[in-house]
Amino acid sequence: MEIRREGPVYTLYKEKAPIGTARLEQDAVWVEIAPAWRRRGYGSYLLKELLRQNSGLDPKTETQFTAPLPGDDAARALAAKFDFVPAGDHLLRRRVPDLSAVGLCHEFLTAHLLPGGFYVDATCGNGHDTEFLCRLAGPQGQVLALDIQPRAVEATNARLAAAGLDGIGRAVVQDHARLGEQVAPGSADCVLFNFGWLPGADHEVHSTAAGSIPALQAALTALKPRGVLAAVLYSGQVIGDSEKQAALAFFRSLPLTKYTVLVCEFANWADTAPLPCFVLKK
Repeated sequence: MEIRREGPVYTLYKEKAPIGTARLEQDAVWVEIAPAWRRRGYGSYLLKELLRQNSGLDPKTETQFTAPLPGDDAARALAAKFDFVPAGDHLLRRRVPDLSAVGLCHEFLTAHLLPGGFYVDATCGNGHDTEFLCRLAGPQGQVLALDIQPRAVEATNARLAAAGLDGIGRAVVQDHARLGEQVAPGSADCVLFNFGWLPGADHEVHSTAAGSIPALQAALTALKPRGVLAAVLYSGQVIGDSEKQAALAFFRSLPLTKYTVLVCEFANWADTAPLPCFVLKK
């Protein structure tokens, strides 16, 4: 999904098609979602992004809000609708961020990797995953990030510098299919892939099976014993599902004697939802 701003109006696009708009006014926010896309969470997503961009709300951060205790049943019912619960002489609302494919991937790696390792972000994009890996690696670790688009490499290196992490990680221009030219065999504790397109860039430029399958094979060669490969797979109207299906076939073909493979499907999400996968090298 993508949000574009034109003056006070924000438009939400899903695979290039506009599906909703929002307008931020002095004392109100107006949100309208196309009828075919209502009751799927897109209005909430657009509202949260609007607030995040204009007031610093981070939907990925745990939050806690308080409010005065209402004096009548109708007001209490309205507060309950927005998850406020009585807590002594006031109302309290705690919110834990919704789980996402990328969030699940980060949680898995945090639980399975130790500081001080050598981690590779094979598709760095705008650098969010690279920054995560740098914080996970810590001052004694090292992170190498790759991307075929110079724009992505520049954005990633700028992000790391701004966060004071450029001493841990760096990004270079390199096709992920040629990962083996940058990473020696058996040297990496983790290789992370987030396939698809560069957020905010042309959706016609995206990863494909032709490059991603050799990249996955190179990543397995680069891993140390007990190393972890993590990949988030995507499909949809623009990119189709050929890369996703090819990657799944590759994962399922790996010998059990050498690898443990996890494919984490969100059972009640759409078939085109991002799919986190993990390969643990024995």
